[in-house]
Amino acid sequence: MTQELTPQIMLGAYAAGLFPMASGAADTTLRWYDPDPRGILPLDGFHLPRRLRRTVLSGQFDVCVDRDFPAVMRACAAPAPGRETTWINGDIYRLFCALHDMGFSHSVECWQNGELVGGLYGVALGGAFFGESMFSRTTDASKVALVHLVARLRLCGFVVLDTQFGTEHLARFGGEEIPAADYKAMLEKAVSMQPRWQENIPPDVLAAEIRNM
Repeated sequence: MTQELTPQIMLGAYAAGLFPMASGAADTTLRWYDPDPRGILPLDGFHLPRRLRRTVLSGQFDVCVDRDFPAVMRACAAPAPGRETTWINGDIYRLFCALHDMGFSHSVECWQNGELVGGLYGVALGGAFFGESMFSRTTDASKVALVHLVARLRLCGFVVLDTQFGTEHLARFGGEEIPAADYKAMLEKAVSMQPRWQENIPPDVLAAEIRNM
């Protein structure tokens, strides 16, 4: 199955509510997941703590999108404390880089002194964004990337931010789990929308949206 898996098949799977994972970097078999309940992060109900808002707006990170998508994927796949193994194998890396080249996969990146210190990546399809993974090499970097992602999605008119599973970490920002049937009803409407992702959003517009969260 792995050899036959193409970016086009991946897009069809995402539109149907499925996503692939490997059990480890050395695993050559990709498995499809369709969890019930499903984790989402409501864009209108996003909770931004005051301290984090100050950090996001402080300018200590240079936040951008798609500057180095492959580097974000490699960083997400690298072992880290509490995450010694990865579900991102060579095929996942290849397929998502191909989706990035096609304009469907995107990264939000935090840079500091010319070094990539945090970020996340996922797939944008219509009005849905499917969050895949994030990493942080310094305090709050991945959280800042998440806030910027949410601000961007809100400004672009996205209606679904899929987190796959619910976690305590995401619950602090308003993340929740909903029945898979409800998720798929939302997803069907979202993926039928015209592409919503916009790369060039003025920094002052993003900052104003973040202040309004």
